[in-house]
Amino acid sequence: MTQQGAVLQGYNNELVKCIEDLSLQKEELNKQIQQAEEEKSKLQHQIQVLNEQLERVCEDLAQKVASRNELDKILAETEAAYMKILDSSRTLLSVLKKEVGSLKSMPEMKSH
Repeated sequence: MTQQGAVLQGYNNELVKCIEDLSLQKEELNKQIQQAEEEKSKLQHQIQVLNEQLERVCEDLAQKVASRNELDKILAETEAAYMKILDSSRTLLSVLKKEVGSLKSMPEMKSH
């Protein structure tokens, strides 16, 4: 019977050792879980900060694009008006040259 008691004691020692090993593994896994949860929380915060920054940049970009579009419109209208002024100036110059030419051919202008 003492031999059976010794075998039983050996089994018991192995069981206790296995339970201790499992407990250590559980503690290590708990530490890893806690670290992962902290990392997850930190990343979620960074994502929130980045999303807020992205939203501000998108709003700023939309305002700048709208301003550029308005400037494009003003520039196109100004260039069109300027082209009309150039055309009118060219027409006026042409008419003026014709008038000066007709005046020079008049006899009264030749005598002076």
